[in-house]
Formats: sequence, C-alpha cells, structure tokens
Amino acid sequence: MTHRALSIAALLCSSSVLAAEGWRADPKVVESAEKGRKGVMYREEGVPKYTLPDPLAKADGTRVATAQEWESGQRQRTLDLFATHVFGKTPARPTTMKFEVLLDDPKAMEGKATHKRVKITSLDGGGKSYAFEASLMLPNGAKGPVPAFLLINNRPVASADPTRAEKNGFWPAEEIVARGFATAVFRTWDVDPDKSGDEARAQGVRGVWPDGGGKVADGDAWATIGAWAWGASRVMDWLETEPAVDAKRVAVIGHSRGGKTALWAGAQDTRFSIAVSNNSGEGGASLSRRQLGERVAHLNKSFPFWFCGNYKKFDDKEDELPVDHHQLVALMAPRAVAVGSADTDLWADPRGEFLAVAHAGPVFALYGQPTVAPTEMPALESPLNRGKLHYHVRKGGHNLLPVDWGYYMDFAETAWKK
Repeated sequence: MTHRALSIAALLCSSSVLAAEGWRADPKVVESAEKGRKGVMYREEGVPKYTLPDPLAKADGTRVATAQEWESGQRQRTLDLFATHVFGKTPARPTTMKFEVLLDDPKAMEGKATHKRVKITSLDGGGKSYAFEASLMLPNGAKGPVPAFLLINNRPVASADPTRAEKNGFWPAEEIVARGFATAVFRTWDVDPDKSGDEARAQGVRGVWPDGGGKVADGDAWATIGAWAWGASRVMDWLETEPAVDAKRVAVIGHSRGGKTALWAGAQDTRFSIAVSNNSGEGGASLSRRQLGERVAHLNKSFPFWFCGNYKKFDDKEDELPVDHHQLVALMAPRAVAVGSADTDLWADPRGEFLAVAHAGPVFALYGQPTVAPTEMPALESPLNRGKLHYHVRKGGHNLLPVDWGYYMDFAETAWKK
C-alpha cells in the first residue's frame, strides 16, 4: 500500500474500522468500566464517526510528497500546533549547562554496574538557574559506548530507586543492565511538582521561567508536561557528555502521564532515537477524536496544570482540535516509536493508542519505512514490530511492568541495529 493510500485510510477512519482478528476488549471488563465511571463511553459501537487531520496536508491545501518537504516546513508546523494548542511552548535550550557528579559508584548491583548521580544545573543569560538530579546505571565490562533508556519517573522514588535499596518492576534496572543497556532516571517532581496551584508551580522550573516560550495571556505558556519534557532533554544534555553512553541511541520512556511526556520530549528533541509511550492514553498516544474512555475535558478538570491554557478550549470539542495524536507519533519519523497498552486499561483506550501508530504511517512512508494498517491491531501479548514502529497490548491494568520493558528492549535492539 502506498503512503497516499494509507493517508486516505486515515481520513476515512471511523469506529467501523476493526481488525478481523486481534485484540478486542473483554465484555466483562467493559461492563465493569461502565459501572466504575458513569457516562463514559467504553463500547466500540458507541464511538462516533470521525475524520482525522491528514498529517501530510499543508496549510495551503496541498500535500507533502517527500521527506524533504516534511522536514522543511510541515514538521515544524505540526510541532507548533501541538505547542500552541496542547502542551504549551517550551523555552529555548539553556545558554549554559553544568553537571556536578555527586556519586560515582563502580560497585552497584553487586559489581555489575556503575551508578552515577549528577546534579544538572541550567542557566540563562539573565542569571536565573534551575537544578535537579538524575541517576545513571552503566553495565560494567562493556567494550564500548552502550545504548540507554531514560525513564521519566512520575511515581514515588521507591518505584525507580537508584540506590536499589528498593526494587520495583516499574524500573527493572538489573534486567536492563543485564541486556547490555545503560539506564538513566529522573523524577518528575524534582523538575515540576505534579500538583495544581501557584504555590506548586513556584517550586519547580516554571517558577524560574513561568511562561516558557509562550505567554500566559495567549494561553500557550508551557505547562507541567512541557516542563517534564524539558527535564528529559536536560538529562539528554548530560548523557551526551558521558563517554560510556552511545548518545545516538537513547530511548526516552514514560508511563501514563510520563508516557505523554515521553512523546512530547521525543517530538521536540530529535536527539532521542526512540520514544516509548506506555499506557499514555488521552493527551498521549490515544486518538482524541475517538472519544472513548478518558476525554480532553476529563484531563482538564482533573489535571488543569498538565496542559496549556488553550487546551481547555477543546473540552467536549475534540473534533475542533487542529491536530490529533497520530500526528504526535508521526513527529518521531524517521526515528522509532513504541506504544504499549494494557488489556483492562480501557480509560486509556488501547485501540485508540494502536490507531495513532497506524495513522502516523503516511509520514513514516515518506522515508520509505514500512507502516501498519488500521486493521492490523495485534492480539493480546503478540507485539507488532514493523520497521520503526512498535505496538503491543498485554494482560493486566494501568502500569509499567517488566513484560512491557521486555517488549520495548526487544524492539530497541532491532531498531538500533537497523
């Protein structure tokens, strides 16, 4: 199928597009979800018909035909639409960066890894600065620079404890290192508090640079997810200075709100060679226009600080959004992207997450890369790896588990070899 045929399929996408085989929500899970949240659509037959924005359609009505056209204008236009209407505008890269090594322990993980902890300080030309910490686990005995996974930890420290006093499947660092990867981690709260209100905002990076690259009056000032994505890029600044890390092969990974952040970080910062979105749902990998499970209004009511002010204009008006999230996935092209869902996490809309991967295809096709058809949703725990695209849906609920990590590492090995 040509990239034009794929884009036409994207435009015709509706609730009637279902795979002949592959994952389908368990009716018992649907019934339970309906009881848990009244008034929320969980049934596929209730999804309204919708038309997705064509990722290749330019502002003048013509269509992008080559990768060069995409990179010379359409990519930036798409990025700007997300910055203006969804995430807010990120400030320019700091003029000065400082990295202070606080720990360098070559005997971590019973001698299998070296644990480095660093204080990352960003400074602008006006004397303002912000600092936070990050950690890195390096496999000992590696023959050269190794690829790395950077985890955006949106949970308590114990979920991704660099000291390894507590171990959690959310960050199975031992297994990651055993496969020959390095793995870095930072905690979102250390960059910007995951809490609403002026007092919370003042405690994080947005307290130093409140507007980011936008303006509060224009509704495009950066919000918390934008701040966390900025933090991921600052960790990437540090990883580029680490000779034991192959900075050309770094994957940024996050779960839930962290998955939304990973996609936005990867979209903006092309140094990330893979973006991994785990159970990111609405505002992340899931298509907003499907209106299944969580919707834009739910996000803005429960977490009004995650997204920019302009995003609130689309409460219950998803069809008016100038973008949808297949375009967020498409911003990773020609780099790699992995999306993972969970069988009982209908709030995040697994099918909507898969369809975002499928409908990003026209952009990946510009680079001659293989794509995924909307009818190819894989069966439960049958990961689909195709070129620079990955999708899986596993048993269980809303979480980042070792089985997810295994799928992502399998995919990364293939993507990085290519």
